Amino acid sequence: EGIMHYDLSRDGRTVVMERLSGVYLMDVASRKMRRFEPELPLDERFYEKEHKTFSSKASEVEVSPSGKYLAFVVRGELFVTLNDKEKSRSHRLTNSPARDYNPQWLNDSTLLFLSDRSGNSEIYLLQSADPATPSLYKTLKLKLRKLSDTPEDEIGIWLSPNGKKLAVLQSRYHLQVHEIDLPKGELENTVNLYSGWAEPSDLVWSPDSRYLAYSQPDLDFNYEVYIQPADNSSPPVNVSMHPRRDDSPVWSPDGSKLAFLSVRNHGDADIWYAWLRKSDWEKTRRDWEEEEEDSEGDEAAKKDSVVQVEIDFDRIHERLVQLTRMPGDEGNLVISKDGKTFFFTTNAGGNSFVASDKPALMKVAWDGKDRKLLKDDVKMYALRLGPKGKYLYGIRSGGTLLAFDAKSGKQEARPFKAYMDIARSEEHRQIFEEAWRALRDGFYDPDFHGRDWDALRREYEPRALAASTWQDFRVIFNRMLGQVNASHMGLYGGETPEKIQSDRTGLLGIEAEPLEEGVKVSSVLPQSPADRSDSRLRVGDVILEVNGVPVKQGENFYRLLLNTAGERVLLYVRDASGTEREVVIRPAGSLRDLQYEKWVEDRRAMVSRWSNNRLGYLHIRAMGWSSFERFERELTAAGLGKEGIVIDVRFNGGGWTTDMLMTVLDVAQHAYTIPRGAAENLQKEYTNFREHYPFGERLPYAAWTKPSIALCNENSYSNAEIFSHAYKNLGLGTLVGTPTFGAVISTGGHGLLNGSYVRMPFRGWYVRATDENMEFSPAVPDVIVHNAPAGRAKGEDEQLKRAVEILLEQL
Repeated sequence: EGIMHYDLSRDGRTVVMERLSGVYLMDVASRKMRRFEPELPLDERFYEKEHKTFSSKASEVEVSPSGKYLAFVVRGELFVTLNDKEKSRSHRLTNSPARDYNPQWLNDSTLLFLSDRSGNSEIYLLQSADPATPSLYKTLKLKLRKLSDTPEDEIGIWLSPNGKKLAVLQSRYHLQVHEIDLPKGELENTVNLYSGWAEPSDLVWSPDSRYLAYSQPDLDFNYEVYIQPADNSSPPVNVSMHPRRDDSPVWSPDGSKLAFLSVRNHGDADIWYAWLRKSDWEKTRRDWEEEEEDSEGDEAAKKDSVVQVEIDFDRIHERLVQLTRMPGDEGNLVISKDGKTFFFTTNAGGNSFVASDKPALMKVAWDGKDRKLLKDDVKMYALRLGPKGKYLYGIRSGGTLLAFDAKSGKQEARPFKAYMDIARSEEHRQIFEEAWRALRDGFYDPDFHGRDWDALRREYEPRALAASTWQDFRVIFNRMLGQVNASHMGLYGGETPEKIQSDRTGLLGIEAEPLEEGVKVSSVLPQSPADRSDSRLRVGDVILEVNGVPVKQGENFYRLLLNTAGERVLLYVRDASGTEREVVIRPAGSLRDLQYEKWVEDRRAMVSRWSNNRLGYLHIRAMGWSSFERFERELTAAGLGKEGIVIDVRFNGGGWTTDMLMTVLDVAQHAYTIPRGAAENLQKEYTNFREHYPFGERLPYAAWTKPSIALCNENSYSNAEIFSHAYKNLGLGTLVGTPTFGAVISTGGHGLLNGSYVRMPFRGWYVRATDENMEFSPAVPDVIVHNAPAGRAKGEDEQLKRAVEILLEQL
């Protein structure tokens, strides 16, 4: 481990530093170091145990088969409450520092769930131990049985509708189906459905318990929806069959359809479904109307009938129907008992079918008719239909439980009071072990870049558990992650009892030089508070007072602006002629965007000046959608009438839009077009139009077909590095600057017990031209140019200047 923090003594003779989880003193003259071990007996800063009551922060909810009870999870503990809008009493079913999750009702008095209390995540069965009180809501005696005991983590369970089978996802990469022997408390007759690298997700059972549907990616990370027999009698069948992502399958309870979400249209998630029987697909609207008329009065018979799912697998992907095509993403799909009504949430802000720009709950008939807003301004997840089909249940953002009348959309609360005692040291141990296991099973390189992951646990776990605060725990855990030498990692967030002072300096938009009396304005940032007409400061002005407090020599001027962002501040100012005036100004909380725009504008002017206005310039701030849209816009503005363009990805922190940028920059023009009237003599002048083509109406994005050059540096990170590799290796132009950071991994995250999460690098990136791992191999420019450290202060940019020179030579 390196030095984390250090300081120099007042006499300059001794350095104190934090290193190797200890404090050391070093004599500056001799360079000799010794460990500093003061005796500091301290009490704990916080109580070891804290009693808390939760009425929110539920993460999961399941309705019992009768609809009488709700099982829910808060902070890794399992509770049960009545399904009642008035009563909030909740009964705690588990009590351990482990994470208990994924509850499944086997019947009204039996719960299955997952828990990592044994060190691995295993399947448990929970019942009352009191024969006289079988209700889990009422009993004071509980009986817990462990149904699985494997070296791997069982991370997901799905109970079949008939309650006889259990699908189990083991260590993300193994899908099994077991039969449940409740009297024995055992899982029997295991069927292995899948083993491989790609995790099946969004699993759902067919209404007759014979099939499973799930989504799964291929090696190109395209997610498709599959149907597979639960007995593995035949291989899975791809239902969605499209190069865009398809996921979240849902069976209609009547067994006629399999619905799913797809982004195949316009890049947002819409609802599609497949007709499972070809005969249903072939029916006309009039056929359905007559069938509906003939079945009137048979509701009771239908209710008692047993659903038998029949699937015509041949060319099933051709029997797809798009049900919704709304702006934004649809989600949380649920289908009514009769298969005729689809319920879903949407984030379609500004959509004419939604009463506001806020998230909404909606429903629509299977044929696209009768679309109705049930409830607006409700952001929720885990939507499910109650066993009787009368209510929809879900979790609102923030973790409160809600119920909605399926017909009217009337919202009702399902209140709860969850009591628990949190032992901080035990919770820290749980979080360490869970995060360590998650990375063990999910980090993209099983060899952890050559580090011994088990040995790192043995080294760092005692240190982390010795930490008395969450902040210190997090620092030590992140030091362990640092030993892996990988980017895109870290433990973040989490509740903490520490109260940290958070001050914010109000910013005027000036650079100031201290004087014997006051501070002198040496520059003013355009469009900043100091550049506004009603609060303008000019170069040469001297600020003498801030809110009546004199600005004294040797004191920190900015201290006088502490916590003034957004508030009116009175400055007493003397201009260059000696005239004094009062200025009322409202400081900003941040000048980052304005400073960035100034930096870009300066570079744009440099390129124009050095190229004699022959070249354009644009900077890509990040590899996100808003930056891409700005890139498209500025490509036209900066490139209009220019012979070439300079593309700058220096100081770009990454994102995901390289392939969009490649689509713009790597366009092969195959034709050119000439409208009527553009040429006076078409037969003689037609070749003058070779550079013109209706790109805007024929391509998904803008197009650049003229020469370009790109800039990168050591602050080009992640997807900006992917862009730099691609630009160079695809031969789009010359890459200029310094090697990029060398930190490229696809990363996700794993949520932990206290609301924290650990980042999860799950996919490595390799350069196709060289087979190098981008995580360790920066994009090395064709022409390396270093900017002098003092160059920016002087208004110099040698990298940019050299790029302009090279592109002009290439024209």
